Amino acid sequence: MEWYVAFTVIMGALFVLMFMGMPVAFTFLVVNLIGAFLFFGGFPGMLQLVIQISESLSTFTLVPVALFLVMGEIMFHSGIGFDLLNALDKWFGSLKGRLALMAVGGGVLFSALTGNSMGSIALLGSTLVPEMEKRGYAKPMSLGPILGSGGLAIMIPPSGLAVLLGVIAEISIGKILIAIILPGILMAVLYTIYIIGRCTLDPKVAPAFAVEKVSWSEKIQAAALHILPVGFIIFMVVGVIFVGLATPSESAASGALATFILATARGRMSWIIFKKAIIGSLEISVMLLLIISGALAFTQMLAFTGATEGLVNLVLSFDVSSLALVGIMLTTVILLGMVMGPVPIMLVTLPVFVPVVEKLGFDAIWFAVLYLIAIETGSTSPPFGAGLFVMKGVAPKGTTMNEIYRAAVPFLVCDVLAILIILFIPALVAWPLALMF
Repeated sequence: MEWYVAFTVIMGALFVLMFMGMPVAFTFLVVNLIGAFLFFGGFPGMLQLVIQISESLSTFTLVPVALFLVMGEIMFHSGIGFDLLNALDKWFGSLKGRLALMAVGGGVLFSALTGNSMGSIALLGSTLVPEMEKRGYAKPMSLGPILGSGGLAIMIPPSGLAVLLGVIAEISIGKILIAIILPGILMAVLYTIYIIGRCTLDPKVAPAFAVEKVSWSEKIQAAALHILPVGFIIFMVVGVIFVGLATPSESAASGALATFILATARGRMSWIIFKKAIIGSLEISVMLLLIISGALAFTQMLAFTGATEGLVNLVLSFDVSSLALVGIMLTTVILLGMVMGPVPIMLVTLPVFVPVVEKLGFDAIWFAVLYLIAIETGSTSPPFGAGLFVMKGVAPKGTTMNEIYRAAVPFLVCDVLAILIILFIPALVAWPLALMF
């Protein structure tokens, strides 16, 4: 069977089942079973599929996924995230667009604690948007900053999607976690510049209001109690990898332990909270492991049928520059993000895109960073980006989808600008990696 026929059959079955509403994990399982029977020689092929799935799950590279989820669940159920927002509130004073800037700052810090963009959007939206509405903020300045900064969870460690990308693409998870730090900060800086510029040019979008004066002693106390401990957790996740003290699996364990210790020290850790955190992370982990096992078997099936090699050769035959090909791949990811979730996009595109990038001679880590920004951009892009509907769920009553779409656009432009900067200045990715021990 020609590779393009096999590819059409496999992808056609995959998309049909997805659009029928079947969960992603079971979609890949069904397609893999049918594919194994057709292409691997009947029932012996299906047995080989089971062996492959078992081997794909028996690896320490998947440990960070579960442990990062434990971190996020403990942070959420213990209420430490709300303490963090209150501490930030004391430091922002009477800045223009104060609450919008708080959304960006909170998004960066929550991202470093939870690694969950949808959870970050929900938490920031339910906490800050009602206050913004009360203070007379226009919709673009109340909803937009939260949509943008909430998505930073993909770009700032611990990022579950970065770990998943490393597993599927078979590239270093530790290097990805370090490489996304500067690009994540770059995106936050671009959001901040836009907010300050917009509020300066059009003060009506974020009216100034009187803020209770906070003494320096109160600010320092709030930072010492609520912000510095978060820095310790960040070091236990990212710092130990950077200085060569731990692998990604070990750093995830140290981060989860540090989060548990912090919650206990604050008197927020009880048996009920611990139980909720473990059960919540287990539920998500099981589904993610099912998806990952199906994805890895799916990747092997594409390779076995020759579809991967055929697609790579087809893409390389296009008469365009190498950077243009990378741009086409990233644009495809953004467009898919408008109608699909991040995980299905990664499972479908990475097995094809990564071999193309390597054949073109580009660094796979550099492409992984660009890919994650494109995923983040797609998840908040109209009409069906998942982040938009999370925002609709927590936005004040009467907020329309059209208002959410319009609020998202300026921050999507910032995301695209970040992609272009990294595309042409790869040192932003390479420099931190060169400093790693």
